[in-house]
Amino acid sequence: MRTLNVGMIGGGFMGKAHSLAYAGMPMFFWPAPAIPFRKTVVDIRDDLAQEAAARYGFESYASDWRKVVEDPSIDIIDIVTPNNTHAEIAIAAAKAGKHIISEKPLARTTEEAKQMLDAVTAAGVKHMVAFNYRRTPAVALAKKYIEEGAIGRVLNFRGTYLQDWSADPNSPLSWRFRKDIAGSGTLGDIGTHVIDFARYLVGEITEVMGTAQTWIKERPVSSGPVDKLGTVKASGDVKKGAVDVDDEISTLLRFENGAVGSIEATRNAWGRNNFLTFEIHGEKGSIAFNYERRDELQVCFADDPDDRRGFRTIYTGPAHPNGSALWPIPALGIGYGETKIIEAHDFISAIVNDTDVSPNFHDGYRIHVISDAIMASAKSGTWVKTVE
Repeated sequence: MRTLNVGMIGGGFMGKAHSLAYAGMPMFFWPAPAIPFRKTVVDIRDDLAQEAAARYGFESYASDWRKVVEDPSIDIIDIVTPNNTHAEIAIAAAKAGKHIISEKPLARTTEEAKQMLDAVTAAGVKHMVAFNYRRTPAVALAKKYIEEGAIGRVLNFRGTYLQDWSADPNSPLSWRFRKDIAGSGTLGDIGTHVIDFARYLVGEITEVMGTAQTWIKERPVSSGPVDKLGTVKASGDVKKGAVDVDDEISTLLRFENGAVGSIEATRNAWGRNNFLTFEIHGEKGSIAFNYERRDELQVCFADDPDDRRGFRTIYTGPAHPNGSALWPIPALGIGYGETKIIEAHDFISAIVNDTDVSPNFHDGYRIHVISDAIMASAKSGTWVKTVE
């Protein structure tokens, strides 16, 4: 069986998730399209890289990503670093002929995303942006129902992504609150997942009307390189730095196919942990999903008898998308790790079979264009087009 050597740039939380996916993919999808071999992991210091290699099962480690990109034995470059490094690494990797998977958002800016798209297009390599939540079987099942016409013509999409890890003003000023590193705040960090859902399930977004807020203007300066996502709180008299990105966004949507909708995203919603949801209404029914209950899809069909019409729960399992590769009975439990395993399978399958994969860098670029339009609308107070 073919082996593909992976060079992973970044050894933090997302590095753990991607490493788990490479290890688990052949166990779930057998025979595997190829075996992803964890060849080299990179972190900012040798000691951190060595620790990541031991923890995540990589054969070797390095602190210079350029050497890994230039290594002829590496087939895949996996980018799991802060947003300000994505473009430089991806462009170099494309020029070196490597296939590339990058964490979301694709870049800091639309301009960087376009440069990355141009580089992979010119090189002819496979490329994916890691919006893994769409790999949740219940989300793929919603897509199947929509494509089959089970809810008829889609009229409305309503999506949310609500978290509370940064609602405390004592949460440190991580790189996620700095425009020079992250590019944007809540919009790029979590709002883009909902935009991906909207495009995946309903179609292209053509116009937006948005608002944006920054509720907490300054935060304690972080100590150390590790982003704890609000789990460590500062106390006492500490140095603070300015927050220059959005904490919350809301936007109305218009779709190319005539549907309308809305998106809300915030990291300041006390009591909401990972409340990623959508509800889609069609002429013949409705579909609702909540990632915190990711085994479940709520459905209601207009042709149900009057005395029993209402939302009912479908528990995903072997009969549903990717279900036969996962667990043997419905509702046994789908986790974040499984979505990453499916993502790794789809990416590696595209490499082996020379097929397209989605979401790719073009999707990542389009999401940046839409995000720019949302922020432009928030400033102007008007509808802004995302396509000419």
